[in-house]
Amino acid sequence: MPLRLSHNAAGFSEDFDAYISRRRDVAEDVSGIVADIVADVRQRGDAAVMDYTSRFDRLDVSGGLRLDPSLIEAARDACPPEQIAALETAAARIRAFHERQLPDGIAFTDSDGVRLGARWTPISAAGIYVPGGTAAYPSSVLMNAIPAAVAGVSRVVMAVPTPDGEANPLVLAAAHLAGVTEIYRIGGAQAVAALAFGTDTIAPVDKITGPGNAFVAEAKRQVFGTVGIDMIAGPSEILVVADAENDPAWIAADLLSQAEHDTSSQSVLITDSGALADAVADGIESLLGNLPRHDIARQSWEDHGAIILVDNLFRAAELVNRIAPEHLELAVEDPDGFAEKITHAGAIFLGRHTPEAIGDYVAGPNHVLPTAQSARFSSGLGVIDFMKRTTLVSCDADALSRIGPAAVTLAEAEGLDAHAWAVTVRLTKR
Repeated sequence: MPLRLSHNAAGFSEDFDAYISRRRDVAEDVSGIVADIVADVRQRGDAAVMDYTSRFDRLDVSGGLRLDPSLIEAARDACPPEQIAALETAAARIRAFHERQLPDGIAFTDSDGVRLGARWTPISAAGIYVPGGTAAYPSSVLMNAIPAAVAGVSRVVMAVPTPDGEANPLVLAAAHLAGVTEIYRIGGAQAVAALAFGTDTIAPVDKITGPGNAFVAEAKRQVFGTVGIDMIAGPSEILVVADAENDPAWIAADLLSQAEHDTSSQSVLITDSGALADAVADGIESLLGNLPRHDIARQSWEDHGAIILVDNLFRAAELVNRIAPEHLELAVEDPDGFAEKITHAGAIFLGRHTPEAIGDYVAGPNHVLPTAQSARFSSGLGVIDFMKRTTLVSCDADALSRIGPAAVTLAEAEGLDAHAWAVTVRLTKR
C-alpha cells in the first residue's frame, strides 16, 4: 500500500526522511558487462556492434547499420494522419520554446582597457539514443533532437534498436521531423559505445543524450569524458500539491500518469484535505482497473507512492524542496505564489488545468528532466546542452600594464615562474 504520512504525527520527520532516501533504481550491477561490451566495440567496431545486435535484437545488420532513408519516408506514410498532425503540433511548440533559449554572446571593454567577451557555438555532432520495442516514445525523439537542431548542431545522429527488424513508424517520423540526419538500427551499450568512439560506419559524436535501460545508462556513465552526456536518468517522478477544491479524479489520473511508466516510478500527493486524500486514493483504485499498464502502475503506486497530509499547504513548500521532484503540479488557488517558494523542481505545472502530461507532449519545454533529487543541482535538457561557451580576452600594452603586475604576483606566489615571466617579458619590452 502507498505510504500515508501526516505532518503533525509523531515521528513524521524520520518517516519522511526514510521515504525520500529510498533507492528506487536498485538493479543488478551491470558495470562489468557494459565495460566488456564497450571495450569490444572499441576494438572490433562494426563487427562487434553487428554481433551484439544479432544476439540481443535478433536482427542481422550485416547488410548495413544505417537505416535506409526510403524506409523513413515509408514509415511516415504509414502513420495515421492524426498522429502526424499531433506530432507536427508538438514539434512546432517545442521548437518555438527552445528557440527562445538561444543565448546571446557578450562583448565589452572594462575600466582597465581589457576587451572581454564570450561566444556560444554548437557542438559538431550529437547522438540521440531512443529506446525500441514497447518503450518507443516519439515525443522523446522531438525533445532530444529539436534542441540540438535549434542549437545549430549540423550532425544529429539517432540510434534506435529494432528488435526482430520492427521499427516504430512514428519514432522514425519524429526523427525526420526533428532534423535527425542519420539513423542507425542499433541499441544497448553497444550503440552508446559506437556513438562515443566511432566505428568504420559510424563517425563519433560529441555528446550523447536520451533515455535507456540500465545497460544504456551505465554505458553513458562509462563513456563520459570521451563524450558529453545529458544525465543519468532514474525512474520518473511526480509530486502533486492539491487543496480541497480539486476534482479527486483529476489528481488520481495525474498521479497514475507517471506510475504507469515504470514499477519504480514515484507518485506523491501533498494536501491539506483528508477528504481529498481519501477520495484520490479511492479514485486511483478505480482507475487502475481501466489502465492497459495497470500491473506496472499498481506496483509503482503501492511500492513507491505516498500521500502526505499537512495542516497548511504553504508548509508543503519545504517538503517539496526536499523531495526536489522531476515534475511538480501545483493544483492550488495561487499556484504562482506557491511556485515562488520552490527552489528545487525539474518542471512546475501551474494550476488545476495544467496536468503534467501536457508537458510530456505539447507544452513546449523539454520533458527530459532531472530525477532522483538531482533537481537540486541540475536542469532539464535544453539548447545550451548542445552548445559551448568560449571566452575571449584581448589586452593592448596599456591594459596589460594595468593588470599584469597582479598576475605576476599571483603566479610567483604559486611557484609558477614561467607564468610570471610570460607576463613580465611583455611588461619590460613596451
